[in-house]
Amino acid sequence: MLENTGGAGWQVSPSPAPSTEKHHPCLDNSPNMTEKTGGEAGEVVHDYGGLECYVTGSRRSGRAIILVSDYYGFRAPKLRQIADKVADSGYYVVVPDLLYGDPYTDDPARPFWVWIMAHSPDEAAEKTKPLIAALKKEGMSSVGIGGYCWGGKVAVELSKTEETQAVKRPIEILGGERDTITPPLVVHQFEHALDQNNRVDHFVKIFPKAPHAFACRYNASDPFAVKTAEEARADMVQWFDGYLKQPGEFQLQ
Repeated sequence: MLENTGGAGWQVSPSPAPSTEKHHPCLDNSPNMTEKTGGEAGEVVHDYGGLECYVTGSRRSGRAIILVSDYYGFRAPKLRQIADKVADSGYYVVVPDLLYGDPYTDDPARPFWVWIMAHSPDEAAEKTKPLIAALKKEGMSSVGIGGYCWGGKVAVELSKTEETQAVKRPIEILGGERDTITPPLVVHQFEHALDQNNRVDHFVKIFPKAPHAFACRYNASDPFAVKTAEEARADMVQWFDGYLKQPGEFQLQ
């Protein structure tokens, strides 16, 4: 998992290019969409910058974080639980439905490689811009963007735009030791590239024994998995805390 923090801080978990293979590794450990996580503190807004969104936290905080889902969409219970917990740290958190009601569902009649062709991260990034504009219009002085797997690619694309100016923004990368999609070798290649640019603050961390999607699709009955996911969330919040305090800043994580 790559959690990239750019913009003035962001978290990204990129995924590989579409494949025609029978099983895509990104689909391991799919979320339980009916899982009970103790209730939701937020609500669904049906038109926020043109998107349906789960929102949680206080607008009065003046600091917003957009969390972009993986292939399974903005309704995933653990993702919303993460959003609620991040909001408890003093942020207004928005989880947009950038899959437009069409998350991946393991439907054999529509294999992954067919489904992914309808969901370009580049297009999703473009559709996120009006949401950023809406947050700014509502008085948010700082906006951070975090993404998981497919959502990480969306965040990366946003980091290339005027809205986030990522080439000048800090980046955080949180990787899993057992991630076969973005293995430690690839994460360290990102790190090496960032080391060459002294203008960009960055932080890189590899979590021992952690698989792909360890931060948002963990087994809630596994104490080690829960602890690892909580540590990743704490790292994300700490990164945002360090970079989302300046008015007008955009952070990616």
